[in-house]
Amino acid sequence: MTTRPDDERDVTAGRPDEGESADPDVDGALVAPPPRRRDWHSRNAVQEPPPPRPPLQINRDPAIPDELLERDRQVAASRDDTPTEELRRVATSWGRRALQVGMVLCALAVGYYFITLWQVYSTGRGDQARPVDAIVVMGAAQYDGRPSPQLAARLDHVAELWPAGHADLVVVTGGKRPGDRFTEAEASRGYLIERGVPAEAILLENDGATSLDSLQGVATMLEQRTGNERSSVLVVTDPYHALRSRLIAEEVGLRAYTSPTDTSVVTGARSLERHLWEAGGIAIGRITGFEWLENVTN
Repeated sequence: MTTRPDDERDVTAGRPDEGESADPDVDGALVAPPPRRRDWHSRNAVQEPPPPRPPLQINRDPAIPDELLERDRQVAASRDDTPTEELRRVATSWGRRALQVGMVLCALAVGYYFITLWQVYSTGRGDQARPVDAIVVMGAAQYDGRPSPQLAARLDHVAELWPAGHADLVVVTGGKRPGDRFTEAEASRGYLIERGVPAEAILLENDGATSLDSLQGVATMLEQRTGNERSSVLVVTDPYHALRSRLIAEEVGLRAYTSPTDTSVVTGARSLERHLWEAGGIAIGRITGFEWLENVTN
């Protein structure tokens, strides 16, 4: 029987087994337990996938058909709860809200326009004739000193109002275009004198190219003539133009009333077109001011 040398003896002899605590040797020194050995099989083993989630349980109602239950299961299975999907749902929600707000604003704008259109129509069919500081005739086209049919209809209405004594003054308005010999105001003055309005009772505003220009000139003229900073006027014009003329007159500092002519030559489709156009301009002018609107459109 062959014995191994002392240096080839089992180095593990006399050491405690794994899991046992170290015991002091005969000299009282502690002997450390041997290091644990790792199993390379556990290190290289493939991890098994987690078990699949159990299918969504839906409380079965006997009254619900199987087709609806199957559809609900499919929808639940396809639901994506990732952050990207959550952001997409939030964006979609805000998009719907923005669309709803836009639809409400559009509905309000349309309602506002049709209310204004009704006011244009109703003002053109009313008559606010009463005692005032002056009757103001809004200008229109003239042909070499003779009023156009549209302007003549307005002046005829003034000739009817004059005998009633509503005012001591008549202000005719309107400038002239390049190449014209007469202004609209000059043509209106001659026409009224022929129909019995005294010449000394007629004032001319010769410079206005727009309704705003003319009424600003009227306000300055009447303030100088009467000393009243807020003169009252009765505006004579076509029915479709009555509301805008009154609102502009009030904007420039006049107390305005309207008495539209009932013999206007603007009728039928032309009248409808003018009413629609006036309603749009008034709807904007009430918000922005007519002076700003005129600066933008001219």
